[in-house]
Amino acid sequence: MMNIAQMQEQRLKALELTSDGAPRLPSNPFFGVGPITDATTDEVDSRLRRLAFDDWIEKTYRKFDDRGNDIGGFTTAEISRSMHRGYPADRILTDMMRAIHRYFGFPKTNRMAVGLGGGHSGFTVCVQHLMNANDASQRVYVDTPPPESGPSKSAGFFRQSWATQLIEMQRFAEKGCESRIHFAVSEGVIPTAEELSALGVSIFVGVGHETTGANAYTSREIRELLSWIDGDPANRHAVFDATSMLGAMPWEPELVEAVMAKCCLFMPFQKAIGGVSGYFVASFTPHALALIEKNQQDPAWAIPRQLKIAPPIDPKQPLSAKRSVDAGPFYDAAEDRMLGGVINTYSALAFAETTFGLLQSKARVGSVVELNRRSAANRKVIDEWVKSHPLLSLTVTDAERRGAAVTLLKVEDDGITDPDIHARIIARSKQLLGYEGITHPNGEYEPGLDAARYVNAFPGTPGDYRAWVGGIREPEDVVALLENLQHAYLRAKIVVLEEELAKNGVTFEARARAGGAVRKDDPARAYTVLIADLVGLRFGSDGQPDHSEIKAYIEEKGGVFHLGPLGDRSALEKHRIHFFYQPNLSTEAEILPQTDKGQYDALIAAATFIPKNSVFPLGGVRIGAGTGNMGSASWGGGNGEGGIAPLMNTPGINSRATAQMAMKAILRVVPDLPVDRLHRMVADGDFDTGRQLKDFPTAKLEGRRIAILGYGNIGREVAKLAKAFGMTVAIYAREHHKRWIEAEGFEYATSPVAAATGADVLSVHIGLGRLDAATGVYSNAGTVDAKVLGAMNDRAVLVNYDRGEVVDAAALDEALSSGKIAHAAIDADLFKDAATGKLSGPMLPYLPLEERHKGRLELLPHAAADTDHPSRVAGAKQAVDQIFDVIRFKSVTNLKGDLPAGYMLVGSRTPTGIGRVTKRAVSEVGGKAELLEELRQTSEKVAAILGALSAISDPDHRARIVDRYTGLLVESADRQRAMLDKLGLYGAAEEA
Repeated sequence: MMNIAQMQEQRLKALELTSDGAPRLPSNPFFGVGPITDATTDEVDSRLRRLAFDDWIEKTYRKFDDRGNDIGGFTTAEISRSMHRGYPADRILTDMMRAIHRYFGFPKTNRMAVGLGGGHSGFTVCVQHLMNANDASQRVYVDTPPPESGPSKSAGFFRQSWATQLIEMQRFAEKGCESRIHFAVSEGVIPTAEELSALGVSIFVGVGHETTGANAYTSREIRELLSWIDGDPANRHAVFDATSMLGAMPWEPELVEAVMAKCCLFMPFQKAIGGVSGYFVASFTPHALALIEKNQQDPAWAIPRQLKIAPPIDPKQPLSAKRSVDAGPFYDAAEDRMLGGVINTYSALAFAETTFGLLQSKARVGSVVELNRRSAANRKVIDEWVKSHPLLSLTVTDAERRGAAVTLLKVEDDGITDPDIHARIIARSKQLLGYEGITHPNGEYEPGLDAARYVNAFPGTPGDYRAWVGGIREPEDVVALLENLQHAYLRAKIVVLEEELAKNGVTFEARARAGGAVRKDDPARAYTVLIADLVGLRFGSDGQPDHSEIKAYIEEKGGVFHLGPLGDRSALEKHRIHFFYQPNLSTEAEILPQTDKGQYDALIAAATFIPKNSVFPLGGVRIGAGTGNMGSASWGGGNGEGGIAPLMNTPGINSRATAQMAMKAILRVVPDLPVDRLHRMVADGDFDTGRQLKDFPTAKLEGRRIAILGYGNIGREVAKLAKAFGMTVAIYAREHHKRWIEAEGFEYATSPVAAATGADVLSVHIGLGRLDAATGVYSNAGTVDAKVLGAMNDRAVLVNYDRGEVVDAAALDEALSSGKIAHAAIDADLFKDAATGKLSGPMLPYLPLEERHKGRLELLPHAAADTDHPSRVAGAKQAVDQIFDVIRFKSVTNLKGDLPAGYMLVGSRTPTGIGRVTKRAVSEVGGKAELLEELRQTSEKVAAILGALSAISDPDHRARIVDRYTGLLVESADRQRAMLDKLGLYGAAEEA
């Protein structure tokens, strides 16, 4: 028994060994499945596989009318709601038997039976048909020790069960004699051909390979067995439980081929392939079928009808009629047909799923030769891993006898010598490997890893963990399994030792719960932030823009709001973030004296241009998307490259306001109804609707083409609004946006000219792009040039609510003069020096155009979005959040450019429905359980109805579906779209 000191020492060692946390999870945590599995990685993958299976069923199994015309595919629902005889059930069964026969490489000379039942009953049936107690000369060899003998006890009930059944069959048969059964001296050993011949054996029963699955026959043993069969093939038969052998035969290819041809092989497929009902298949050699035929004429025992593979030829005479394998449920590969059927069952879908699973496995893995090779390779992976990890050892110590389908492992922990404690640790480790998790005595809970399900060893068998690791699995999954077994054992060991220590009065304090962010700011200092632009655009009672919402928000978060500049820094309260509001700062002469020495730690700005020599050592946030005005070298200028502090923005905050203003600009001139003139005429009583309305023809927006340059937050919002008006939307953006543009129902254009070709409206939202430091020119300057404008329809409309520089003003001048452009709306910065009155900014080139094209050019001073009060407040609040995060936790949201050393990137943030759908947004949806469940149910209704309409070809049947479900489909689709918008799941996804 361990003492307290020993237990504490072992606990500390286990804690140290698991300090790095849990290892990588396997892609598929179910390690209890057979050599062939559906290999789905998770719940989504499994659901997609089910949909793929439904589609395959509909395409593979077709309906035909009485003249042989194809009238559509069978659905899984149609197949499932019938007893399965006739077409297509007979074809489904034949297809499955053919697929199994061909994939695993059975020779055409051997027939394959199918029957209901699982592993134990099915294999017994195979032996029942071959063994006959009425034949006193028949001798049987079983490759296991006799039941209840010393050597067999370590194998447990499962290992002894087959031999027990064989004994009882002989013991209770009228002419039986259990002495006709010979047993091996140890598990899974095949005697030499000479020894089998000397014993007079005529049937070899091989179960030692399968039951633990961890041991294999050696190549020498297989050669001896085949040599024994070849000595008298008509009277010598071998039958294997091949559950672990198929796809995992670690012998030379010629030996594998010989085993498949000369031996009878049994396989339960209820889980090994993926079927949903229990059934088995078994291949029999021609000589074995002859023996079965002979035994049925003088049966020693009754076999249930659903298990009978030699049924009566005359079904009216179940007792007296001759029984024959020619009437049984056999697939004859030579003739590629079923010789008989199976009893009425609901197994047709299970049979079809087996075929589908084999086709998928073949596509993913390759032939059975490749599967065998992969299985052997996985065995080598396990061997190598165990060599370097002494905690786990292989139960089968003889490398030549180690199976390639299943591994059986035991723990070698010198620190745990008490078998009861060891058993408790193993049990707890399996809780951790699955769903349950483990709870420490102090209440601390470790959730289940969901890393390895069903790794239980058979009762009584040596070892602690048993798992299928055949070639269907990737080697990295096998390694992940082993790593998780080791981790789970050590974590379970900690819990069990803590329980033992608690009995002796030794307890441990629970760790602080993970998940809370760690503060990284200095409690001994005060932090300062300059707000250099308005944070409220609505006027208050004092006649000034109201900043009260942001002041309250800062104070609610624990910050301090100050009106005016920073004064005596030493007087500021420590461990607080102080915001200094100076919205009237404008020129470099005003800004630099306050910022050239890093007086403020961080900055929030909107339109104000920040000089290069301003210093903000902890970062800056621009309210809005573009950061061209953020010139401080602290973050590397407007590109945010090469600085010591992060540059951030608040994309999407004013996107909807800008998009709506762009639509307003369009609607002022399209449709081109002279509203002001008509208003005046009506107000003056100078209009007759019946006589004069024809004099004012107009064309609606619906059906017109709008070209949008850019698929950012604003461009996408404009596209959505234009689509709502019924316009055809073409979008130019980088090629990787194409999938999302087309997914939303827009047309993707490969160039600005392609987008503009035939367009009635052009709206620009590409931003300035990168600044070339050498030339001082932005990459997108002049994008809208004469070629782009010339590609548009005559009398088109141009809206540039982006940046003034992106349009070539000279080209626009010419297009307005020629009539190519009927109207243009420009929104660009215009600055005026307070002392000299001199104008500057990107609006300047447009001012002369206004004189030449009166009434056809609308100019705004970059006011389309920046005058929207709710947008500015929302952007300021988000900027405050980002400043708090970057100062307190060194976490950066909406990074622009490079991430400086010492900071952590936490992703992007935009208002719900604006911009790209982020992983964070999807994660947050997971916490909205009721809404998510409603969306799931609604989506499943849409998928079910559309799936039915897609699958059904019969007009009358389809009409019934339409009549019954149209209302539900439309309502569900509407609700689905509304909930997707509400949850922010509609649109393009963030880039990886």
